[in-house]
Amino acid sequence: MTAPTDVQQFVAQQPSYTWRRNIMRGVIRTLGFRLLWNVEVTGLENIPPDDPSIIMMNHISLIDPVLVMGAVTHRFVVPMTKIENLQNPLIGPFIRWWGAYPVKRGEVDRKALTNSIELIKSGQLILIAPEGHRHPEGLAEAKDGLSFVATKADAVIIPTGISGAIPWKDKLKRFQRPCININFGRPFRFKTGGQSRLPREVLSAMSHEAMYQLALAVRDATRRGLYSDLSRATTEHLEFLHR
Repeated sequence: MTAPTDVQQFVAQQPSYTWRRNIMRGVIRTLGFRLLWNVEVTGLENIPPDDPSIIMMNHISLIDPVLVMGAVTHRFVVPMTKIENLQNPLIGPFIRWWGAYPVKRGEVDRKALTNSIELIKSGQLILIAPEGHRHPEGLAEAKDGLSFVATKADAVIIPTGISGAIPWKDKLKRFQRPCININFGRPFRFKTGGQSRLPREVLSAMSHEAMYQLALAVRDATRRGLYSDLSRATTEHLEFLHR
C-alpha cells in the first residue's frame, strides 16, 4: 500500500493492515526486544483497551517509534512520521507496510492534523511526539498540535517516557544490549468545558500541563529537560482516568 492520500480512505484501510502489523510486531519483539535491546515495559495497563487514544512520546532516538509499536501488544499503534521517512529507500517501505501516516515538519500540516483526528475518532491508537522532532538532550517545548488534535477528537492521552535508548547504536557496536525502559504513564483527557474551539492560549496551557505529565513518565530524570522541575506541574486542564 502507498502512503495515504485521502483521509477517509486511509481510515477505512486500517483493518487491512492488521496481518502486516502482526507480522512486524512479532519481528520487533523477537529480533528487537530479545536480541538487540534489553527492553523493560512498565505501565502497559494504562493504555485503554479500545478508547480513542493518543500515545504522547518523548523522542530521543531513531528507534523510539519502533519500541512503542512493539511494546503495545493488545492494540496496534498508528504512528505519525515525518514525510522524509516515507521517502527514504531503506526504511520507507517498512513504514508504509505498517501503515504510518506522514507529517510535513516546519509548517502547520492540516492534512496530518485531520488524519490524526479522524483516526482517533474511528477508535485508533495513534503515536505523536509533541516536540516535533528528536530531543536527545531532554524535553523541549511542545507544539500545540497534540492539544488541538486531542480536544477535537476527545482523545485519551497516555504520556509515554522512553529512557536508555540514546546509546543503542554505540552499545551494539560493542556487542552490548542497551537497557531501555518504556513507561506508560497515567492517562488523562483535556477539559474543554464543551467548547469546540479553544483559544490558542488555552491550547498552549494544555500542552504545557501535558508535557509535565510526560516528564513524570520519563524514568531518566536527566532527560526531562525544560520540564525537570516537577513542582511546577499543574493539572487545571487535565482530567485523569480512574484506572
